[in-house]
Amino acid sequence: MKARIGIIGTGWVGTSVAFSTLLAGHARELWLHDLRIDVAEGEALDLADGAAFYPRCEVKAVPLAQMREADIVVLAAGRNGRADESRLDLLRDNARIAAGVGRSLTGFGGIVIVVTNPVDVLTRVVRSASGLPPERVIGTGTLLDTARLRQRLAVKLGVATQSVHVQMVGEHGDTSVPLWSGARVGGVPLRDWPGWQPQDEATLAQEVRRAAYEVIKRKGATNHAIGLVTAELLGCIVNDERRLLPVCRVQDDGVALSLPALVGAAGAVAVTAPAMDRAERAALVTSSDVLDRAFGTLAA
Repeated sequence: MKARIGIIGTGWVGTSVAFSTLLAGHARELWLHDLRIDVAEGEALDLADGAAFYPRCEVKAVPLAQMREADIVVLAAGRNGRADESRLDLLRDNARIAAGVGRSLTGFGGIVIVVTNPVDVLTRVVRSASGLPPERVIGTGTLLDTARLRQRLAVKLGVATQSVHVQMVGEHGDTSVPLWSGARVGGVPLRDWPGWQPQDEATLAQEVRRAAYEVIKRKGATNHAIGLVTAELLGCIVNDERRLLPVCRVQDDGVALSLPALVGAAGAVAVTAPAMDRAERAALVTSSDVLDRAFGTLAA
């Protein structure tokens, strides 16, 4: 099964999402939109020229109104973060864009994936502006944080990334919460792994939280990893894989943050409260409070 997938925003991130999605073969039609019409058209033409090297898909630039006919819309529009600012510092600039897109998708019958930062607050903005059910407005959330943590743990332990099982929850950003108490390496609890030291946890968590800043400092934006993450999320939806993933959505308390949810054709449903120790649970409450306050500033 393939879908009509629309991407709003053809900057660094949007084009990386498009490229990864084409290679993964999730789209039968890939629609691009940007306020810079020539850029969207140019990216569509460039990607279409590579059709011999990815599964069959029609790629074209379309007006924003046509996005309502897509099965899944990816919001990647907005400015990138700077090396000296947090994701929440982006809020006012990108919330206006997200709200406008949300209003344009009122009554939309598909699923919206929010990639633009600060992704947690903007997921809540899009949900509020569109009126769509919370399970159908999904932020990439801590999927990328989790991938970064798995990669760094794998390098430190000398094992394949696929053998490391750990999640980060809460905010995609400075208050993200690694769930060390449930981490496993090939079925072995991480804290029982030979040579593992408690101080390694704080060091690695900080590396993950600083990862984007280090990339931005060197090249100006992060784009490839989030492109791969988004394509993976799209595949879970298109193929109704019903995988438990730490994605962002508006939770029952009204705050948008990441917790494991069952992701498939219906969106991010059946949110699961993962096992956490007392410190992790307290950190998650702190992360939720930070995000709730950030959303509240938009009304100020």
